[in-house]
Amino acid sequence: MRTRTLLLLLSVIRLTAFAQDTAFTASTVEAVEQSLAADSMRGRAVFTPDIERAADYIESQFRASGLQTWNSSSSYRQPFIMIRPKLIAVHGTLDGTALNTDNTVVISSAQQLQADDHSGWQLAYIKPGDNLTSKVQQYAHAKANYFVVVDTSFAKNFARLNRLAGQQFKSDYSSVYILSPVTASRPAAPRFSLTAFQDNKEANLANVVGILPGKGKHKNEYVIFSGHYDHLGVRKPDARGDSIYNGANDDASGTTAVILLSRYFSKLHSNKRTLVFAAFTAEEVGEFGSQFFSNQYDPQKVVAMFNIEMIGTQSKWGNNSAFITGYERSDMGKILEKNLKSSAFRFYPDPYPGQHLFYRSDNASLARKGVPAHTISTTQIDIDKTYHTPEDEVSTLDLKNMAEIIRAIALSSKTIVQGKDTPSRVDTTQLQ
Repeated sequence: MRTRTLLLLLSVIRLTAFAQDTAFTASTVEAVEQSLAADSMRGRAVFTPDIERAADYIESQFRASGLQTWNSSSSYRQPFIMIRPKLIAVHGTLDGTALNTDNTVVISSAQQLQADDHSGWQLAYIKPGDNLTSKVQQYAHAKANYFVVVDTSFAKNFARLNRLAGQQFKSDYSSVYILSPVTASRPAAPRFSLTAFQDNKEANLANVVGILPGKGKHKNEYVIFSGHYDHLGVRKPDARGDSIYNGANDDASGTTAVILLSRYFSKLHSNKRTLVFAAFTAEEVGEFGSQFFSNQYDPQKVVAMFNIEMIGTQSKWGNNSAFITGYERSDMGKILEKNLKSSAFRFYPDPYPGQHLFYRSDNASLARKGVPAHTISTTQIDIDKTYHTPEDEVSTLDLKNMAEIIRAIALSSKTIVQGKDTPSRVDTTQLQ
């Protein structure tokens, strides 16, 4: 019996060593990168057949890793519907001032919308000095109908709200934004009437999600490894005549990491917490994939989120380094550092606070629910010349360094995956 137990233990040790030695190499990274960022993928733009081919590939990799589907179905796709409305006409008044498509933005799934001050809509104001984006997100995602007066101090940025209006989740609720002075003399209960006509188109999108169940008392707790697989598609050619925005770094690199991590943890098969591997769609058009995903889980059961974005180039500190967005928002970074104490790899706080990267990637939706959700990256965003250009190709990546980054993520997450460490929660009252 002792001999059999010893042989079993040695086989487990050999399997662990094998997984660590072969999971993360320049060649394994390159094989996945070349598939995701190939010209044949045509930039993986949402609302095109090209992103479907990318989803097929990611599904095949999750299937090969032996992951379970996210809803016990035959597919790893996590589908949802987006509405793409085009505002045709607006009629109405606000305290006698005529409404039109220049001073009105409608966020609604309705093809025809009618409302007035007797319709029971909630009234709100966005005042000078408010955070326009944060306020609009608040009202647009509320479970109520809102009529929002936006002060004219935001006139320069008001038209940008049409981008949010142009792509939205299907919803029973609407919000309308009117550009008009918000002053102390404005009536507390303004008189308004509105009729809007839209041409709506529905689009089916899907995240790709695979599950590695946990074991024991922590099996109902989740650790998420994620990246987005969409990019910008085919656009106007650059000076070289290249029109395909391959998105090798942004973010085939993160999706590559998710695929390789799924292989690694599947071979180990020792995780106590349930691991969720998610490739998000529609990040480039508003982080819609991760927004939908975040509503599929009880945030109190999500222990940590490792979102991975743009790790294909060296960080400002060189090899064996990466940074963590929102480092100060939880103690997750300190846990990762502790687990890498004996290695040469180092994680650093985000060196680009002015870029607001914590809010610009797919970690943001779960972070706003209190989850220790952070993005790991290396991009020198202030000087990155290939960012959102056709030059973001596999040939520009440091594949060996990228392999070491993915290895570091795997090793630094070990105590969280095993249920030994639980990062502190994000204080949502301090978020934008």
